[in-house]
Amino acid sequence: MEEKLKKLPGALLPWFSQNKRELPWRQDKDPYHIWLSEIMLQQTRVEAVKGYYTRFLSQLPTIAALASADDELLLKLWEGLGYYSRVRNLKKAACVIMEEHGGLFPGEYEAVRALPGIGDYTAGAICSIAFDQKKAAVDGNVLRVYARLMDDDTPIDQPAFKREVKTQLETVYPEAAGDFTQALMELGATVCGPNRAPDCESCPCKAFCKGYSAGHAAQLPVKSPKKERRVEQKTVFILRCEGQYALVKRQEKGLLAGMWQFPETKGLLELHDAIAALGGGVKEVYRQVEKDHIFTHIVWKMRGFYLEMSDKDEKFQWFSPEKIEDHAALPTAFRQFWEAF
Repeated sequence: MEEKLKKLPGALLPWFSQNKRELPWRQDKDPYHIWLSEIMLQQTRVEAVKGYYTRFLSQLPTIAALASADDELLLKLWEGLGYYSRVRNLKKAACVIMEEHGGLFPGEYEAVRALPGIGDYTAGAICSIAFDQKKAAVDGNVLRVYARLMDDDTPIDQPAFKREVKTQLETVYPEAAGDFTQALMELGATVCGPNRAPDCESCPCKAFCKGYSAGHAAQLPVKSPKKERRVEQKTVFILRCEGQYALVKRQEKGLLAGMWQFPETKGLLELHDAIAALGGGVKEVYRQVEKDHIFTHIVWKMRGFYLEMSDKDEKFQWFSPEKIEDHAALPTAFRQFWEAF
């Protein structure tokens, strides 16, 4: 097994030097920048992250600025990226860095791993890319490369398999640890990419890839069967009165904690039932829109009613369109109703 892995640095480092994408977080080795990019890139496409990364750093250019940032600003900067616990943990970790590390990002793996929101993968990415430590960062892209390279049909979502891959890779890490980590990620995101056939003819590892020589590369990696997502039905009210719109704030714990949303109720109500649920005050019905939103384990099936109200119900907070755009962080599940309007 090790013999094939030993060939990886020699094949990948020259390939990466010639083929790496120009990405904003590859302009320097500032650990804050690398940390931020890795958190943003979790479950999120590179192209989607680029603009968010640049805007975030323009508003919060230092760890100190992040630690002291207003929560509303943080959520607004993150609006649309999803998985909002990520940005909450960013601030928590920034506060720990300010309080326990004098405002300097720690350079030891265990100290990095102990920060809120940082797991094995992110700690490995930061320590290898920022500090050239021989720590592997094993994500889905790297697992895919490993499974194909080794012709291994072990389900890659098994934690024990991920730990084994990390251990094996760290035995062959070169001195240019940061470049090697990024080369593995890059190969897994492009040539050996997800949701399509691998481009084996362009792969720098083709000569020693067991999956390619066995003709199995396209069938790998293997994943455990997914559980079906739970379906929840909701009726959403987009209420307007005197040019302002009703919003409510979600609870501080749980899914989409602390974010703004349009009022909602359970179930897919018909119009007359929806109006009754509001308790009256509807002057005009504009439209009805059906939307879905998919989370990791849940699907929301939503019916939105756009209604003009005769007065502002005090149980809601009322925002102008400008304030919604500039201040209120709407999760994508609800923002899609705003954008549809």
